[in-house]
Amino acid sequence: MRPSSVVDEDVRQTLHTAARALLERLPALTDELVSRTRGGDAVYCACVPYDEHWKSTLEGVRQGITAILQEPSERRDLVFTASMAQRRAEQGLPLDSLLRMYRLAGQVTWSAIVEHMERERPERLGVLVRAAGHVWHAIDRQSMVACDIYGRREQEILGRSQERVNALLDALLDGTADTGVVRTAAAALDLPERGRYAVVTVRFPRHHDVRLPATLGAMRLMWRMRPAHEVAVVALGQATLDELCQELSLIVSGVAGVSPVVEGLDQVRSAHDLASLAMRTCVDGGPEIARLDERVPAVLMISQADVTGHLVDGALGRLLALDPADRDTLLTTLETWLACDGSAARAAGRLFCHRNTIINRVRRIEQLTGRSLTRPRDIVDLALALEAVRLLGSER
Repeated sequence: MRPSSVVDEDVRQTLHTAARALLERLPALTDELVSRTRGGDAVYCACVPYDEHWKSTLEGVRQGITAILQEPSERRDLVFTASMAQRRAEQGLPLDSLLRMYRLAGQVTWSAIVEHMERERPERLGVLVRAAGHVWHAIDRQSMVACDIYGRREQEILGRSQERVNALLDALLDGTADTGVVRTAAAALDLPERGRYAVVTVRFPRHHDVRLPATLGAMRLMWRMRPAHEVAVVALGQATLDELCQELSLIVSGVAGVSPVVEGLDQVRSAHDLASLAMRTCVDGGPEIARLDERVPAVLMISQADVTGHLVDGALGRLLALDPADRDTLLTTLETWLACDGSAARAAGRLFCHRNTIINRVRRIEQLTGRSLTRPRDIVDLALALEAVRLLGSER
């Protein structure tokens, strides 16, 4: 049995002989590897220009074969591998394509070594079998380094890209985007400057983990986090607000505000403001979706607090001064009576009391408020004041 040192020396000498021979065939090996790589991978062709691919492959093959002649501590091919992995990540080449290239490089290199030894030193083929592990180990090391460096660079690129997207969304939502920024945002987000958009604001319950969707049906959503809620710029396409709200109802467990439709990215700021106001009309934890076009009176009241206070004091001041139980009974009766379009019988059915009880309560409400529930203008005052109490509380 031969000593292991003799076996190792046989392997080393065999590989060195083959490596020196392959260095004289670099252009041919490069042609073969480039052809096989590009022939089976259209993405590689799209991401990496041919001339650059050929030159980098030539250097990569040179470095890989030269590594056979070097001590393990001198693996300069790994430095080149790292630089190329970073470059390919920057070019957008998928990692699968990059790793496939290294597998092909291993096949081309090993086949060339075997062919040379069969032709020039057939008596060394037995030793060459034992050398296979060394060659493929070198290729594996290159693949591992490429994978690691590629992953790091990809994360850096994605992070910077997302930072830019976030900055552009902030500019649109905050109204700091001029015409140039709007145009840049449209290009970066792959959106038309003029198109149908809405803005959605969502406040989820605390400790509620939800995956924010990038699409709802045919609609695209671009999310941005705010301190107390989430905001989405929605590219509606041909979808309606009804369809948007229907899709939102499947994911919103808290409260949401939906703006009207606007006709361009330059109007996203105003849409954001209106969606935020609509969300403020939700008085509890939800689930509830508030469309501004369905909450205009409520939005007017919460955005004009001083005027709303005068309206409430003038219309409901004496009623609100009653003891809590009496006050709440009359407020509930007024709300139900309005919801039933002034039908005492229907209101009585909802409140499980006699029709005459409703009539007596309505008369008392009229006495306390000084408004008539048969006069349209007075009904408007009372309905708005009641909505303000719902939103702002009865104790101010």
